[in-house]
Amino acid sequence: MPRQARLDAPGTLHHIIVMGIEKRRIVDDLWDRANFVSRMGQVASDIETVIYAWTLMTNHALCGFPHKAWFGMNTHA
Repeated sequence: MPRQARLDAPGTLHHIIVMGIEKRRIVDDLWDRANFVSRMGQVASDIETVIYAWTLMTNHALCGFPHKAWFGMNTHA
């Protein structure tokens, strides 16, 4: 059974997960971590949104963004 469409209304929070393929690492060292965080901040600035919460682990990252066009992607997919 397919999942239901996301609630996509002003004020809702989107939980974004970035995962390494086959649970592989997405960052290898402190430079990678700093680069990831810097790029995440730049993207938030570029799309004029805020990041409410985030965490970066070795093989995945979690981010909470408010409702907004997520990089121009269809949020109902």
